[in-house]
Amino acid sequence: MTLYLQAIVNGLLLGGVYSLMALGLSLIFGVMRVINFAHGDMMVWGMYLSFWLFTSLGVDPYLSILVTASVVFLLGAAIQRGLVARILDAPHEMQILLMLGVALILENTALMVFGPDPRRVSTSYALSTFWLGPIVFDVPRTLTFVVALALALGLYLFLHRTDLGRMIRAAADNRTGALLVGTDILKVFTLAFGVGAGCVGAAGSLMTPFLPFTPSTGLALTLASFNVVIIGGMGSLLGAFVGGLLVGVSESLGAVLLVPSLKEIVTFILLVLILLFRPQGLLGGSR
Repeated sequence: MTLYLQAIVNGLLLGGVYSLMALGLSLIFGVMRVINFAHGDMMVWGMYLSFWLFTSLGVDPYLSILVTASVVFLLGAAIQRGLVARILDAPHEMQILLMLGVALILENTALMVFGPDPRRVSTSYALSTFWLGPIVFDVPRTLTFVVALALALGLYLFLHRTDLGRMIRAAADNRTGALLVGTDILKVFTLAFGVGAGCVGAAGSLMTPFLPFTPSTGLALTLASFNVVIIGGMGSLLGAFVGGLLVGVSESLGAVLLVPSLKEIVTFILLVLILLFRPQGLLGGSR
């Protein structure tokens, strides 16, 4: 029983980061109906930027979040303004091909700049733990969960308590209505894409203390993000948060029930069940 409780705790701690990853993807889709296949590669660039700040300037990855989130925010805004804005009304297959091309460019640029070797930020507290009864808590994962939860709460407050956030939600609910009341849709889309990219850039910094990464890691992260948003509900921010926790727990339990190399099977079984019995996701709308 202690082993299963430990697996659930570890899954919840990892699920907090999955939730932050998926929030950005769900926000972009909810506002623009664009599926960002470069999501994981943007996260990898956040990881490499955090790694470079740590090795070159000694900046802790939890402090470099402000830099990585800002830089990836600008990257996302530039991609939206320069590329995505030109094909918003194009068929979905053109949008998919464009974002796949962006993903390949980001991955191969990282390969040229940083090389193929796995990287990891080795902090002084990387192996630190503390006990709560029979359960052991990993300090980096606990810090990551707390910061991810705070960022997710900050995004919620931004979207619901600020004028810019209300503009984003209005554009997501009814683009034509937002245009009629004078909303600059292009600026709203650029902001939404940038915020979504900034979330995943911050998630990249949070995962560097305990997750080795290479330029090709982006594909696995993109698949994990899609699993989360499909399970939670595409376009639902609350669904993305809940889905992230479910995916984290299912992977952790899968590693205990099966073997660590097969832990994703449990997640994909959950994904198939969701698609069969509730294709809009747990908290998705009827659309």
